[in-house]
Amino acid sequence: MWSFAVVGGFALSVVASSRTVTYASAFATATRLPPLIVGITLLAVGTDLPEIANSIVASAGGHGDINVGDSVGSAATQATLVLGLLPFLGGSLATPGRRPFATGLFAAVMCVVVAVLVADDFLSRGDGALLVGAWLAGSWAAYKLIDRSVEDDVDALDPDDDTAAIGRRGLLWRSLVSLVFVGAGATLAVVGAIEISEQLGVSEFLIAFFALSIGTSLPELVLDLTAARRGESALAVGDIMGSSFVDTTLSVGIGPLLFPVAVTASEVIPGALAAAVAIAAVTVMLIVVQRHERPTGAFALGLYALFYAVLI
Repeated sequence: MWSFAVVGGFALSVVASSRTVTYASAFATATRLPPLIVGITLLAVGTDLPEIANSIVASAGGHGDINVGDSVGSAATQATLVLGLLPFLGGSLATPGRRPFATGLFAAVMCVVVAVLVADDFLSRGDGALLVGAWLAGSWAAYKLIDRSVEDDVDALDPDDDTAAIGRRGLLWRSLVSLVFVGAGATLAVVGAIEISEQLGVSEFLIAFFALSIGTSLPELVLDLTAARRGESALAVGDIMGSSFVDTTLSVGIGPLLFPVAVTASEVIPGALAAAVAIAAVTVMLIVVQRHERPTGAFALGLYALFYAVLI
């Protein structure tokens, strides 16, 4: 039964994510916003709906390790596994300059902040407010740092006639509705994965960091793969960097902000610090190279494999 939930949820995410990219691209064209900004804001938060929902539900139920494990694990998974798979499945990607990767460095720093906050085995309402506030401040700073003349200009996007005729408000609304279905499909898959994983008797943090994070990262994988295949590299890279930042701030913090919760510092701290190192390494790599191709993809996948060696 739970296997069908995983497969069905993934299928829903695949269909909905394809429409999300279409509407978001058209919205970027209609509003003259660079695709990278759309990726960092609209898509990043939208594709993180499963993590955000999980944070609230897990914290309300007293499962702080699941919240932090899923959020930090998703950030690490997206910056390594998802980013690493793109050149193999969708072709090479142009890296849109240096400034866009400010969000990646912000995400790495926030992983360290999370490690510090959980040192007392508890995430308080104040900790949650700090993390959510960091998301707001970091998003504003990233927007200011982005060069609006990045190579992937909005004129390069080519929405079809149907989307072009919808109008700005209609495009925004349809983007949000599509993102809801992306999140719903991933959430369904996650519920099935949790039920299957709990039978293995693994700690909640490790289940969330490895198994749950893969499920909640499915929207990013499918959406960014779709964008990569359409040649919209700024949209794909922006979503990955933005999602990692959202995961380490808003996603971790929203649950404790509403429902303060206990966590296991001895497990969370190594995971958060390992994620910080991996995200920083990938971000620096993308700043240095001009294209994200199979060699750099293999490097990112290797970093993801190291998580198993370090944490398990």
